[in-house]
Formats: sequence, C-alpha cells, structure tokens
Amino acid sequence: MSAVPVLLRRLVDQAGVWSVGIGRPIRKPRNQLVRETELRRAVRLALIQPECTSVLVLFDGDSDCPAEIGPVVQKWAAAEAGDVPCEVVIACREYEAWFLASIESIQGFRRIRADAQPHPNPEQPRGAKGQLEARMEGGATYLETTDQPALSARFSLATAYRRSRSFRKLASSFGRLVQSMGQEVDEWPPACWAEER
Repeated sequence: MSAVPVLLRRLVDQAGVWSVGIGRPIRKPRNQLVRETELRRAVRLALIQPECTSVLVLFDGDSDCPAEIGPVVQKWAAAEAGDVPCEVVIACREYEAWFLASIESIQGFRRIRADAQPHPNPEQPRGAKGQLEARMEGGATYLETTDQPALSARFSLATAYRRSRSFRKLASSFGRLVQSMGQEVDEWPPACWAEER
C-alpha cells in the first residue's frame, strides 16, 4: 500500500519529528491480518527490516467493528513484537473513508467534483471507494493504485481527525509510537485539528 508511507510522512512533518524513518510497507491481504498466525508472521517480517524501532499495523475494517477486533489483533501483534512498540489501527470500513471525511480538501483534484459534498457519517457506509467514486466527475473511476497515494498526500488531516474516529485512532497511535522512540513532540495531535474552521 504505497499510500500509507505518504500519509505517515505527512504525520512526521506535522509532528516535526523528521528523524523518524518510515520503513518499507509489508503488504498482506486483510483476511490474513485477522488471523493470528498470519498477523504474527507479518509482524516478524516488519521486525527484520533494518533499523525497525516500532511497528504500525494498518488495515481496513470492512464489516468488522474496529472496537471489537482491534484489541484482539493488538494483543497478537504486541505479543509478537515483544519489546518493540507496536500499534494496530483499523480504518473503519475502508481507508477511503478518511477521504470522504475531508472531501472539501480534495475537491477539484484527481477528478473529485468541485461540488462534492462530505458524507454525513463517512465511516458508516460500506463501499467507501464507491462513495468516493460517486463524488467524482461523470464516468471517472477510482483507481486505488494511483488515486490513493495522491489523495493521501492532499486530504486535510485536521478535517479527517475531526470527522473520523478511526483517523483519530491513527493519530493517537502514531503519537504513542513516536514517544516510544524517545522523540519529543510539543503538542500531539495539534490543538488546531480539533477546531472547526
């Protein structure tokens, strides 16, 4: 998932912790990450990367409730990671729900209509990719391989933070990982993220 390093680098920049490196993502199908043996194998692969000082596991929740499955997967991941800090974040429904939550910030970009309206509850609908496509210019198709990284570089982190519970979880998990690496962050998440503009 080439979009995740893009998003994590934005969080690094926002937090001002430029010495934090982002490793190569380890892609695994979602159905493997909800099985203990496969999840543990993915964590081991992350740990053997050079200079691995923490692990972030991120995947779509699909029809599972992140509040229910998250603690189970977190337990498996933390047990496998041992002394290495590890956080599990599950995007409610789909990663693209974060784009829906902040659609105003990507209007007119990557074929998103200039008048595209946010979903009233971006983490509720199944098929966030389809919801995003419905907000694109007529006939346009959402292409995950190219649109997801581009939109990850552009969408408003602050708006997604205000409107998406699972994005808030990502932000808090990122903060804990950064602190576990001994990095000082003045204010995380930024107070301005909670303010309506």
